[in-house]
Amino acid sequence: MSSAEDISQMFRSEYLKLQNKIDAANAETDMSVHEIIETYYQVMNVSSMATMLKQQTESNELLDQIQETERLISKKFNSILHPKIMANLSAAIQEMTKTLQSENSTENSKEQIESTAKLFEELRQKMSTKEFIEQYDAGISHD
Repeated sequence: MSSAEDISQMFRSEYLKLQNKIDAANAETDMSVHEIIETYYQVMNVSSMATMLKQQTESNELLDQIQETERLISKKFNSILHPKIMANLSAAIQEMTKTLQSENSTENSKEQIESTAKLFEELRQKMSTKEFIEQYDAGISHD
């Protein structure tokens, strides 16, 4: 097998992983922070591969795969899934913030304190993830 075939197979494999992640994310209403980050990393990984390969290949088959990948990212991810994830994260952050602000801080039991600490940690993770996604958003806004 030639290296061009190896590269084409590797790219196709990464494309299929991306397609599966996008399909799974579209089916879910509430993705975990881990799932969100994995999905964005796969999008960025495949986008980078496509950009690099487009400049280096003369294979029409690989160029077709690259165009198919770019369409998937543009039409399914950037246009549909990315805004949905941003909206869901923003709503979750807002709701968690309201919950934490409304909690009565007088005479909390150990369980209440632990529950509040857990909620703060979850809020921190969601805010950090939102910041990561906003950086992605800024990148696609400049394209």
